[in-house]
Amino acid sequence: MNDIFNLEGKTALITGASSGLGKHFAKTLAGAGASVILSARRIENLEALKAEIGSQASCIPLDVTSVESIDNLVKEIRNTTGSLDILVNNAGVSDPQRFKDLTEESWNYVLETNLNGAFRMAKAVTDIFLEDKKGGSIINIASILGIRVGLNLTSYAAAKAGLVQLTKSMALELARSNIRVNAIAPGYILTEINDDFFGTEEGQSYIKSIPMRRLGLESELDGILLLLASDASSFMTGSIIPVDGGHLVNPL
Repeated sequence: MNDIFNLEGKTALITGASSGLGKHFAKTLAGAGASVILSARRIENLEALKAEIGSQASCIPLDVTSVESIDNLVKEIRNTTGSLDILVNNAGVSDPQRFKDLTEESWNYVLETNLNGAFRMAKAVTDIFLEDKKGGSIINIASILGIRVGLNLTSYAAAKAGLVQLTKSMALELARSNIRVNAIAPGYILTEINDDFFGTEEGQSYIKSIPMRRLGLESELDGILLLLASDASSFMTGSIIPVDGGHLVNPL
């Protein structure tokens, strides 16, 4: 049964791989045998991660808000690995503000990366899959906030809700080309980026609202990531899968 999740011979591109979940996803996919392409804006972080993973990893700088940067990424992939099998569409930002204080600049900052950037990457990788006529798997990293809202996160929730619908629309249109498009919707996961926040009084109040009364661990996303990346999910597309400790089933 372990072979069904094996990714040997596969190449995976992870956006936002310089820290947090993206960094962890890269290690998980490499551990399952995939060659991984690490992409983000902070190239020094990528190089450090590459050294940690080893020869299975390569680095390509990427800014998902730049069409030119994405075009350069595609050219680099074609010149090196040649093709792709998996995209983990993970790059994202947040700027928590109350709606009444939300500026257009802040709104656009979050939407440009979390939704527009995800669209650009999905479109670029879809073009690769279609050109190569071999299909592939696109895994969008959404959020439970794309399904159920929280305070002070209007732009983030709106972007992730858009990503949920983008996932479903892509899945419907690309199914006949053997391109599977699914999304993981994490709840509150402890990472190197947010550990300070969850040590605060406000952060602790978030934890108390989770039915399991704890944060998720990065490793608790591994199973669903490997499922969606591998042939184990060969008949799955358009699925939005929460991993949230029961947060979405909280009573109203």
